[in-house]
Order: sequence, then C-alpha cells, then structure tokens
Amino acid sequence: MFIITFNIGMASSSNPQARVVRYFKVPAERVFDAWLSPEQIGQWMFGPNIRDEEIISLKIQPRIGGAFAFVVHRDGKQLDHVGEYLELQRPHRLAFTWKVIQGGGEPSRVFIDIVPKPDGCELTLVHEMAPEWADFVKRSEEGWTKMLGALAKVL
Repeated sequence: MFIITFNIGMASSSNPQARVVRYFKVPAERVFDAWLSPEQIGQWMFGPNIRDEEIISLKIQPRIGGAFAFVVHRDGKQLDHVGEYLELQRPHRLAFTWKVIQGGGEPSRVFIDIVPKPDGCELTLVHEMAPEWADFVKRSEEGWTKMLGALAKVL
C-alpha cells in the first residue's frame, strides 16, 4: 500500500472539461490499482476489448513524475498516448497529464477522485483540456464512459 501526494490544485474551470462519474461494486483500492497495472489497462483502456486496435506496448512508472506510454495500432496508424503522473494518493486520487503525440499541442490533465462507499466506490474523472480542444469534450466523455464501463466488467 502506498500514498504519494503532490499538490497540483484542482482542475481549472476556465478550460473545457469532460466529466464522467461511475459507480463500481468493488473496493476503491481495486479501482485505483487498475489505473496502474499494464495488464489491466490492456483489458479496459486499450485493445480489442474496447475498439478495433492492437496494443503495441503499455509501459508505466507509477510514481510522482513517473511516465507512462501506451502505444497502439489503430486505423492503420500508430498512436502514442503519453503522460506523467502528477499525483498518486491510493486509493483516493490520481492525476496525470495526457497527450496523444500524433495530435500535437500541449498535454491535457486528467483528475480522478475515488470515494469509498459501503458496497463499492464512486469514481469521478475530470479531463481538463486546452481551449482549442473544446469541441472534443463530448467525444472525450463518451470515450471515458466506454472505458470505465469496460473497467467495471474487468473488475
């Protein structure tokens, strides 16, 4: 069990934000840990269980300042999803930057808060984007909703 914190503040209301809330019927620790396990990420975030794609590699350094790199082959292209962990407070909070290299621009930020409940937990995900990505908010919410649904099935 570990607790790592780094104060990065809350998501800014001035930038566009995708927001998704999902209830899980498992303990908060299991939900939190699924975000840091390449094996589990390959079952709910990426791969053929989620969409028509092949996983090339899933690498994670689960520590503050640690990086992750998720590489997939989709629609005839290689897509590199990269980021850096900004906050890790097991099992309550996870924050990281998020960028698809091929998309250009600055990284966005993802904030995940997990609240234990008597028979499971509730996860709130806020994906804060730069203003130029405002048109992507709905698509981002749909994507995260689909992935969190797959996570619920995996857990």
